Order: sequence, then structure tokens, then C-alpha cells
Amino acid sequence: MQYSMRLGESGMADNLSLSLDANEMALRASLKQVRDYLAACGFSESFLGNVEIVLAEAVNNVIEHAYAEMPDGRIDMRLERTDTGIVIFLEDEGVEMPGGVAPAGRPHDLDVDVDNLPEGGFGWFLIRTLTDRLEFSRIGKRNRLCMHMQANQSAS
Repeated sequence: MQYSMRLGESGMADNLSLSLDANEMALRASLKQVRDYLAACGFSESFLGNVEIVLAEAVNNVIEHAYAEMPDGRIDMRLERTDTGIVIFLEDEGVEMPGGVAPAGRPHDLDVDVDNLPEGGFGWFLIRTLTDRLEFSRIGKRNRLCMHMQANQSAS
């Protein structure tokens, strides 16, 4: 995994950029890097948890779907601090999302027998619930997902 940070006027990094292999072990390592970076920026534990959920779900979707037939895929991740939170950019060269749009992420009906509960499909609902704005685009052969997250409070 490769990473870089750009320092702002305060000496604190304004952004974090990571390039990782499209696999679960690289995702785990990148989530630790992101958590450490955001904690150093003074964001609350609650916000860190929300960012971790969003990134885990979004990157797992890239691994499982965009790169399903491409074992050597790479994912570029960039977090940019804003005055009110962060913007997360994920880019990959995997298969485009069906229809060229991010799924709506509707909740499932959970008022069913245990045997009929869905096994998956909660990821996009979580991503859309925890982000304030989400944009997907296909630029050439690259998918680009941009997610805006407002921090309600900071630890500092």
C-alpha cells in the first residue's frame, strides 16, 4: 500500500491519499491509516466509526463486484478535510456499476422469518444513510465515487 499526505497551513495534513490492492487485507490496513489520520485531525470516535463503515462497505463493493473478474485490481482512495467534515474519493478501473449509477440503497423488509432474512444488500443503504452527498461517475475506464460526510462534532 502506498500513501501520502499534504500538509495545510496549520501543519496538519489536509488530505490523505492511499493506493491499495483490491483485497480485504489491504482494506484493513487502509482503514487503520484512515482512522489514525482522522483521529489526529480531531474528529470524534462516532465520526471515525461512520467513516470506517462507509469505506469498508464501498471498498468491499469494489473488490467483490468491480474487480470480481480482475484479481490484480487497484483502488485509489483520497480523503480531503473540509471546514465541516471530509470528502472521500474512491477510484478504480473495474467494471462499471450497472446502469452507470450507484444503487439506491433501500432498506430491506426485516419483518420476515429468520430463514427468509436477506444475507446482503445492506451496504448501499448504510453508505447512503451515513453520507450527506454521493456522486458516481465513469471517466474513461475509471469509476469514481465521491462521498461527502459532515462531522457533527469533533473531539478537539
